[in-house]
Amino acid sequence: MRSIKLFCLPYAGGSASMYRKWESFVDDSIEIIPVELAGRAKRIKDPFYETVADAVQDVVSFLIDRLDDSDYALFGHSMGAMLIYEVALEIEKKNLKKPLHLFFSGRGAPNIKPVKDKNYHLLEGDLFKDKLLELGGTPPQFFEHRELLDLFLPLLKNDFRLASECFVKRELKPFHCNISAFFGKEEDISSEAMIAWKDHSTKMCHLYYLNGDHFFIHESAPAMVKIIMKQLNSDSKQKGRSCINEW
Repeated sequence: MRSIKLFCLPYAGGSASMYRKWESFVDDSIEIIPVELAGRAKRIKDPFYETVADAVQDVVSFLIDRLDDSDYALFGHSMGAMLIYEVALEIEKKNLKKPLHLFFSGRGAPNIKPVKDKNYHLLEGDLFKDKLLELGGTPPQFFEHRELLDLFLPLLKNDFRLASECFVKRELKPFHCNISAFFGKEEDISSEAMIAWKDHSTKMCHLYYLNGDHFFIHESAPAMVKIIMKQLNSDSKQKGRSCINEW
């Protein structure tokens, strides 16, 4: 029996390495495949994406090179969640093999406007640094290293810009696969935006609330991966059977 491939996209400023530890949380039924985006880690010499379309095409090309007879799913956290939404739309458009499941983490549904403005890339100097500290995920001592700042801040600003350009207003087209959405119990996402994910699947939609703030993906990784593995194994067994939309 082939493993189900789980392609994982990072949050803004993150790299594929954040998912390596997930490999210790899954059994042989799941293969974790971290997706490295341009401009970071082993792709640090690759230019930043100029548009969301550039990022989407890059990820889709990565997927095409690795898709086979195995089932697969997509996972993304925060900006990564926004990108897999756009990638899934492109997969539909190109009539490529459809994912078994879509996992959106740390992001409200695209048809609901965020409560707060997310144009963080427009902030300059100390205002941008203060915003990073407020958001969390970046240790204060990081800002004491000029060399790291020179590498990291341009990447992060570009990622925030891309995120601000995702989820543009368009006709709602639900995906024909099961979806799940994860949220931190302490993060600032409206209940309306959480619940609205049900509008994005013609099949089943699951919501999960885990311990932590926006970066609960680290604190609650074992619990999250356990849920993902259970969902994918269930989906695999149910594949081919008719499903009704369930909430």
